[in-house]
Amino acid sequence: MPASRYQRLALRTCTALIAVVLASVSTANEVNVYSARHYDTDMIMYDRFTEQTGITVNLIEGGSDALIERILNEGRFSPADLLITVDAGRLWRADQKGVFRATDSKVLNERVPTHLRHPEGHWFGLSKRARVIVYNKAKGLPGPITRYEDLAGPAAQGLVCMRSSGNIYNLSLLGSIIEASGEAGAASWASGVVANFARKPQGNDTAQLRAVASGECGLTVANTYYLGRMLGSADADVRETAARLGVVFPNQADRGAHVNISGAGVTKHAPNPGNAVRFLEYLTSEFAQRLFAEGNNEYPIVGATSGPIAAMGDFAEDEVNANVFGIRQAEAVRIYDRAGWR
Repeated sequence: MPASRYQRLALRTCTALIAVVLASVSTANEVNVYSARHYDTDMIMYDRFTEQTGITVNLIEGGSDALIERILNEGRFSPADLLITVDAGRLWRADQKGVFRATDSKVLNERVPTHLRHPEGHWFGLSKRARVIVYNKAKGLPGPITRYEDLAGPAAQGLVCMRSSGNIYNLSLLGSIIEASGEAGAASWASGVVANFARKPQGNDTAQLRAVASGECGLTVANTYYLGRMLGSADADVRETAARLGVVFPNQADRGAHVNISGAGVTKHAPNPGNAVRFLEYLTSEFAQRLFAEGNNEYPIVGATSGPIAAMGDFAEDEVNANVFGIRQAEAVRIYDRAGWR
């Protein structure tokens, strides 16, 4: 490996042959990170880790699904020590395919809450986001909308905009509702929301936020980091759009708001497992947590919230174990399909 502090290898240039070569030259002074995150703040974290430990961080970036498939294709020759990705549903998918190994770390177990890590230590949450209800401030809420369940009620009739049911964030949200209300209750919710659609599902979370701000829709759900990006944008028009939006943290009187995570786990065939655990522990330090969370306007697992989302205030979060979102994924797909949510 080069002597630089970190190396960013383009996903498209790497093959199984390169994987064999990389694995064969692995040293005790490096850790190979496959990451679906692409933020400049991450580079600052990696530099600091190298300064503190002398361990070089070799970084390979790509999409979550592509990185998972790459690790599987590389097999036992994979140079990957650590996989970082977003959403517990994706972490679950990777784990089901045998990507991770169990990690027993006192530091991680003390720092990462039980509901934000795999029950057997296969992966650990590193930052979190809430999936919240958003409305147009000028128009106000159409009624007592305080719970996810209210989006399926009469007050929300003809007002709801949503992204597609196949989106991993919506699959995880429904997984949490299945866990809380059972399959029948979740099916009733999905059907009720579909009946309240203002338009067919389309676009990402940002598109839903813009539709609510413009008055095309009255209500939506979105991850807090999408709104945080808009609030912190360098574009004044984007900030003005975000300023029109109000946020409801749902279910504060009962189970709490649904939260999801970005997370990471040590890979099954990691050539440098000790360094991987050391790096994972470092990512839960207060310094790294601040940068990790700020990079995508998320909430840290450890330490205080900062950046634009801090102004949204504190909230109670649902403490169901995030692994459930993956376990319930197939049920969620079936329920959405039966409800006609496309």
